[in-house]
Amino acid sequence: MRSVTYSMGVSLDGYIVGPDGDFDWTAPNEEVFRFWIDEIREVGVHLLGRRLYETMLYWETADQDPSLDDSMLEWAALWKPLPKVVFSTTLSAVQGHARLASGGLAEEIERLRAEPGEGDIAIGGATLAAEAAALGLIDEYRAMVYPVLVGGGIPFFPQHERRVDLELVETRTFSSSVVYLRYRVAR
Repeated sequence: MRSVTYSMGVSLDGYIVGPDGDFDWTAPNEEVFRFWIDEIREVGVHLLGRRLYETMLYWETADQDPSLDDSMLEWAALWKPLPKVVFSTTLSAVQGHARLASGGLAEEIERLRAEPGEGDIAIGGATLAAEAAALGLIDEYRAMVYPVLVGGGIPFFPQHERRVDLELVETRTFSSSVVYLRYRVAR
């Protein structure tokens, strides 16, 4: 069965975006960016909320930007054809290899798990991940922890009133002092 993963950059104090909406502190160096490229290769479909979808729209045409280096072009080449499902109540259309979700999150994940296909079902965006976590649908949490305290904003971990035990699967420390933590939900 395909795993549902939630992977994003996070400040040491637990936020994906600071109180001012800024996340420039997550700009990866080459080593971290290569890691993200390797991770996206393992994804079969990406679920996104509206805000993350709109942020990632850049990559749909990034290959036309002459200033991009080889790593960024490689990311764009992987991201652009990747199937995406966008969860939004305000968008009426999406671009590229994306479609608007036709059902609720649990229905979409159940359908994707039942379909033949390779790769993880990745969830991007804290709001969508919080809904998936509350429904017990996340199999792995993958946090790229940046050495910064932002003091508030949008939390990486969903705030709900139930305990979730995790098993450490992998850690990695990068030369930039960024630390990758991969945990599997203990079932």
